[in-house]
Amino acid sequence: MVRIAIASPGRFHVLDLARELHSLGHEVRFYSYVPGFRSKRFGLPEACGRSIFWWGAPLLALNRVLGFLGLGAPLNSVQRAWCDWVTSTRLEPCDVMIAMSGCFSLSIAKAKKRWNAVILVERASRHINSQKEILDEVHALHPGAATVPDVDVHRELRDYALADRIVVPSRHVVESFVENGVPRERLFRNPFGVDLSMFSPTPVPAGPPTVLMVGTWCYRKGCDLLVEALRGLDFRLLHAGPLGDCPFPSGAGFETLGILDQTKLKEVYARGHIMALPSREEGLAFVQAQALACGLGLVCSDRTGGDDLREILEDPGLVTVVKTGDVGGLREGLRQAMRLAQSKKGLRDSSGASLEKLSWKAYGLRYDAFLRGLVPAKAL
Repeated sequence: MVRIAIASPGRFHVLDLARELHSLGHEVRFYSYVPGFRSKRFGLPEACGRSIFWWGAPLLALNRVLGFLGLGAPLNSVQRAWCDWVTSTRLEPCDVMIAMSGCFSLSIAKAKKRWNAVILVERASRHINSQKEILDEVHALHPGAATVPDVDVHRELRDYALADRIVVPSRHVVESFVENGVPRERLFRNPFGVDLSMFSPTPVPAGPPTVLMVGTWCYRKGCDLLVEALRGLDFRLLHAGPLGDCPFPSGAGFETLGILDQTKLKEVYARGHIMALPSREEGLAFVQAQALACGLGLVCSDRTGGDDLREILEDPGLVTVVKTGDVGGLREGLRQAMRLAQSKKGLRDSSGASLEKLSWKAYGLRYDAFLRGLVPAKAL
C-alpha cells in the first residue's frame, strides 16, 4: 500500500485515478474544489475525499459571474493560488503526490520536504512551450482565438522542474516534452480511460450520414478545419458542447445541442455514424474513447492521442489519423470512415474484447504498475 495524495482544482481525470488506485488497495486522499457529494457520484469513497469547496466557494462564485461577463481570466490565478495554499495546509503524510501541472507548487514542495514524497505532475496537454507556440500561430490567424498567458508558462515550467516524473496521456505529448529538453525517462505515458458502465455499443443509426463533434467548438480543436472538410460531402454535422471562439455554421446541415451532462452523451453518440476531432493541439480527448466505446469510428488529427487509442483496439481500422491541418486528408478520412460505418448493421460492437483495455480500470492498473516500479519497496 502506498499513501497517495492527489491534488487537482477540478475533477478532470485524476478523480477517476483516485478511485482506481483506492480500489487497488492504496491509501488515497483527493484534494480539490470538487464537493464531496459530487466525488461520490463518480465512485470515490467518502474516506478518500478532502474537498476544499467551502474554503473556495466565494472565489468560485465570483469567478462564475465574471466568467459569464467575459472577465474571469484575472481571477483564475487567484483561485488557483488559493487552492494550492489551502491544500498545502491540509496535506496529510504521503509517499507519493500526484498534482495537476501548473497548480500546486506549495503543496508539492511541502510533500517533498516533509515526507520525501515522490512527485508526479499530471500534464494532459503538450509541453507548455509547444502548446503556446501552436496556439499563438492560431491566434495570429484568428485574433479571437484563445492562447496561453505567460503566467501559465511560468507555472508549468516550474512544476516540470519540481517533478520526479511527468505523466502524460499520449505519444505526441511525450515527443513535445523531449523536443523541449525533458529526458524521455522522466516521462510516463498512460492513455486516459472511459467509464464502460456509461458508454457501451450502440446500434447503427437510421437517417442521413452524421458526423459528430463533441467538445468545445473552437479553433484549438480544429472546428474551422472540420467545416471546410465537410464542404462537398453530403454529411450532417451534430455538435455537443459549449460554443467557443470559432463561429458555428448557420447552414441547414449543422446543429449544436449545447452543453450536456455526461450522462446524456451516450444518446448523442447513438445519433452519429462517425466521430471527428481534427484538433490542432490536444493531449488525448476523453470523447474519443467514449465514441469508440459506443461503436463509432473515429477520424482525428495526429495531435489528439487517437493513435494511442488505436494501438489498444482489437480493430485499429476504427481510428483514422490524419496530419494536423490537412483538410484534404481530413475530408478523405471522413469519406472512408463514413463508408465503413454505413456498411455495418445492428449493434456496433467492433472493439470486442479490447474494449476493456480502454477502461478506467485498465488505466489504473497501468498506473499501479508504474508506481510499484518507482516508489521504494518500504512504502509498498
